[in-house]
Amino acid sequence: MRSVLSATLMVAGMGMAHAQMTPPSTAGAKPKTVTTVPVRPALQKPEDTAIAMAQAERLALQSDLAWVGEYNGAITGDVSERMVNAIKEFQKNRGGKPTGVLNPQERGALADTARRKQESVGWRIVTEPATGARLGIPTKLVPQLTSDASGAKWTSPTGTVQVLLTRRKEASPTTAKLAEQEKKEPAGRTIDYTVVKPDFFVLSGMQGLKKFYLRGTLKGDEVRILTILYDQAMQTTVEPVVIAMSSAFNAFPSGVQAGPPPRKTVEYSTGVVVSDDGAIVADRVATGDCIALTIPGYGSADRVAEDKDHDLALLRIYGARELKPLNIAGRATQTALDITGIADPQTQGGGAAASSVKAAVAQLGTGDQALSPPPALGFSGAAALDSGGKFAGIALLKPVIVAGPANASPPAQATLVPADTVRNFLKAHDVNAASESADAKAAVVRVICVRK
Repeated sequence: MRSVLSATLMVAGMGMAHAQMTPPSTAGAKPKTVTTVPVRPALQKPEDTAIAMAQAERLALQSDLAWVGEYNGAITGDVSERMVNAIKEFQKNRGGKPTGVLNPQERGALADTARRKQESVGWRIVTEPATGARLGIPTKLVPQLTSDASGAKWTSPTGTVQVLLTRRKEASPTTAKLAEQEKKEPAGRTIDYTVVKPDFFVLSGMQGLKKFYLRGTLKGDEVRILTILYDQAMQTTVEPVVIAMSSAFNAFPSGVQAGPPPRKTVEYSTGVVVSDDGAIVADRVATGDCIALTIPGYGSADRVAEDKDHDLALLRIYGARELKPLNIAGRATQTALDITGIADPQTQGGGAAASSVKAAVAQLGTGDQALSPPPALGFSGAAALDSGGKFAGIALLKPVIVAGPANASPPAQATLVPADTVRNFLKAHDVNAASESADAKAAVVRVICVRK
């Protein structure tokens, strides 16, 4: 962190200086004594010292004060009495003189303390793919991530802390109207703080038994809202993070273009083992342009075929033993499905366990079959089975469109490639899928694609 050079307040402690001046005199005249009083320099106010700093230094100072729990205002870089008082409190808590101006040693101690607190919660600035919004996330507090077309949700394992980013379109929204709406939804919110500006609004208070903080902003007809919920027992830990998250939230970053987000350097997806000799069906897009494809526990994989029309890929691993391929014969008869895959490591706190989620399938006018709700990141390529264990197809997550025409319905964010399409693809490439196992968790594998 950059050190802030504090102003040195100099108070002259000189005694009265006397100088004798002997003007030209006439004979017999008595010399006169003239006393000169030095002018004591005016004291510089702490606010003046802060104003003299570079904007970046003031922003860093406010951020660090917020992280140590002394500053609870907006991190804007603007000089305020609140900022000066926060500096004084930090100085008093360290046993120093509360001057409101940090010396280099104090500034260094503040920066180190703030850095340790950031590291303790796993502070990271991330770009959320569904919206393109940038925000700070305390990844150690909320390691579990789920996302869909409407935004994302980060949660702690026990739900004591939750971070929600939501998006929606509204006709002619205003911050005042949105603030009033959010005060009432969900029912039971009590509000103790409200700020409404032309381009954003802030609410905080209680939501059930949890404290909440909400910051909303809009652009055109699109509304994006960051909501942080936390148990009251977590207040000491979470409140400094809330201030930092509010400051870091950039709902509509400049330069974000319409279209899918850039491809990840390392992308995680799911594959389904469909034969004893190492054939794996996977997501074509998630396994494209890879300089290395890896199946953990089995080693490298080759991509030997693809179906561009249905976004399927055929991978092969060689020399693997004890594979447990999935039975893809039969025909699913239900629209309520179990989607089995391996979520992105960030979603499961670094883990690699297979899991299942519920989803309903619906036919779209485009001919696609949409899955709702979409499964978590990492599930693209997952196996879909009905409650009777019959194979329904492969679930694919679609690249999210960050922006689009006003009032346009967002495209489906998860689709189902039907079982017949999967079987025809495998048959065309001479894959002998003859397993009788309906154990999807044993059949799915994590696929890791590494790109340049």
